[in-house]
Amino acid sequence: MQPTRRNLPQLLGDARRWFEEGLLAALEAGGAAPVSPTQAQLFAALDDQGTTISELARRMGVTRQTVHQAVHGLVAAGLLEQTPDPASARQRLIRRTGEGERAHRQAGLILEQLEEQLAERIGREQADALRTALEAPWGQPPVPRSA
Repeated sequence: MQPTRRNLPQLLGDARRWFEEGLLAALEAGGAAPVSPTQAQLFAALDDQGTTISELARRMGVTRQTVHQAVHGLVAAGLLEQTPDPASARQRLIRRTGEGERAHRQAGLILEQLEEQLAERIGREQADALRTALEAPWGQPPVPRSA
């Protein structure tokens, strides 16, 4: 019996987990405070000037409650801070602290190394083709056709 062919979203999810696991393991090996995959995703979704909880939830595709939990843990670890939003008295911006900026730069370097390791494993040409395909504009998702 042949195994069921996995769909592209499943494969992309596995690829994302490969990078997340490599990143988190390298950070921990380097002495960084442990973070969850959700916290790492949140960290990557932040704008340099700060981002609201609602916007982070939208970018990450999770609930505001999930973002609140992740932010709370990263604030406690000294990696993020909450500041008033100059555009809205009711909202706060989530920003990286100085230590958070250092961790963000370190994560960027680790991700570059992981990309290089991937290219060594699957070939430079395939890694470049993968990047090209993922960077291409896909447009809006298609509307399902009636049967």
